Amino acid sequence: MLKKIAVEELTTGMYLQSLCGSWMDHPFWRTKFVITDPNDIKKISDSGITEVWINLDKGADVCTAATPIQTSSATEAALPPPPTKTIERPKPTQTSDEMQRAAKICAQAKKSVKSMFEEARMGKAISVDHAGEIVQEISFSVMRNPNALINLARLKNADDYTYMHSVAVCALMVALSHHLNLDDDQTHEAGMAGLLHDLGKANMPTEVLLKPGKLTFEEFEIMKSHPAEGHRLLLESGFEGAVPLDVVLHHHERIDGSGYPHGLKGDQISIFSKMGAVCDVYDAITSNRPYKAGWEPTDSIKRMGEWCEAQYDKDVFQAFVSSVGIYPVGSLVRLASGRLGVVMEQTKSLVAPKVKVFFSTKSKSYIPAEIIDLSKPTVDVKGEKIVAHEDAAKWAFKNFNEMWAS
Repeated sequence: MLKKIAVEELTTGMYLQSLCGSWMDHPFWRTKFVITDPNDIKKISDSGITEVWINLDKGADVCTAATPIQTSSATEAALPPPPTKTIERPKPTQTSDEMQRAAKICAQAKKSVKSMFEEARMGKAISVDHAGEIVQEISFSVMRNPNALINLARLKNADDYTYMHSVAVCALMVALSHHLNLDDDQTHEAGMAGLLHDLGKANMPTEVLLKPGKLTFEEFEIMKSHPAEGHRLLLESGFEGAVPLDVVLHHHERIDGSGYPHGLKGDQISIFSKMGAVCDVYDAITSNRPYKAGWEPTDSIKRMGEWCEAQYDKDVFQAFVSSVGIYPVGSLVRLASGRLGVVMEQTKSLVAPKVKVFFSTKSKSYIPAEIIDLSKPTVDVKGEKIVAHEDAAKWAFKNFNEMWAS
């Protein structure tokens, strides 16, 4: 039997069934547990949440309670039961306007994914209660502006790579879904698949997962078990999403049959697993790892293009390039004028993004920063275009990432 109560009525001994409010405001990943620590009540109160659902069959009641709402087991499984408002699709925003909101989403999503991984490591049933809400928040951020969250998620360090990689692949899957003209439900499923795709790594030996060097044959064989392990963990937790389950198991399959775990090839691989393969590899090779620094985005696209015929579906890869651009956000480029700039935002033209210029190769000095839209040349920048991609490491600019992520 379930009852909605005010946060002020919470006491230890109650079974917390659900928190009323956005997952972004929740102080916990798992919301179904018996409250034994008064500090947990304080966390809920401090989060701004005003009401919660408690389960009277599993915990204590309150003395001045309202009449409990009778619920069946089917209703209980579909909590939270309060009616939800129809959510309008968000309107597009500028990258600078979305950055702060995207940073909050990234931080909360990382925290939630980390908790999910820790549950798996401790042998607990994995809770995916809020996974759908995480995907919705990420999807809306990508709809508002596809550059902000995707590229913030790329700025991960070696310590939080495993968790932020899941967030980044989720966002990339959502963006790619839009370019493949998938409907809202398919896009949501693709995002869920991206968020959960590497769950099996939770049960990989830490010394192998975080090894700062090339894996031995035996170690690589261990790592190759993570898709099947993630698939097993989800099934044992009662998860039934067909698309995420497929991608978790098959995101390392390759078109030519060289992938794992089943050596599928061509049309044996679903469109969603083909998407997962591209998004997973792109984020992996552009990110700093325990054993190597990430490649530049433009170099990554070029190299993946060279691998495409054997490894990726051609149509999926072309749609992916359209979603991130030939010169993805964060790429250092040289313009015809000799100025260097960092790509800030994509436009309708794959070869003419918005660029922040800040350095002159002619004078070998910094110049006043200026953002120019190469797709809409003005009198001042008429004829200006990208003529080459530059290696940011070669120029050794200080705080280079801050130039486009601030």
